[in-house]
Amino acid sequence: MSEAIFLEDLFPGRRFTAGSVTVDAEEVKRFAALYDPQLFHMDEEAGAAHPLFGRLAASGWHTAGMTMRMVVQAIGGISGGIVGGGGEIQWTKPVYPGDTLRVEIEVLEVAPSRSRPDRGSALMRNTTFNQNDEPVQIFTVRVVVPKRPA
Repeated sequence: MSEAIFLEDLFPGRRFTAGSVTVDAEEVKRFAALYDPQLFHMDEEAGAAHPLFGRLAASGWHTAGMTMRMVVQAIGGISGGIVGGGGEIQWTKPVYPGDTLRVEIEVLEVAPSRSRPDRGSALMRNTTFNQNDEPVQIFTVRVVVPKRPA
């Protein structure tokens, strides 16, 4: 993790990167069994028979979790942690065992709070790519970011 990051350190266009994470078939199945128990996430034959996936595929929520780990690696230095205030997530391509993921984060907007002078927010686009540089997830999220103490 890097040094503490405060609102004053962020600006539109600033980028962070992290990765990589290689997707493991057994981890895909374990995650699915606990949190998204659909057969195409837990069984190779069911995944192979699925018309969209054609093989065992990771849950989108698993992809989001792996992405969060990389986001923390990239910008975990945000003072007070990475606290989301809402956003939009898109899963643009399936993630399969053996894929290697990385994340690119771009700051889109930065705004001081009108009611809380000690903080503000930043709108960030977190794009998760596979080993072919294809986006597999795009998560645009507003995060709460403290201002640097006086």
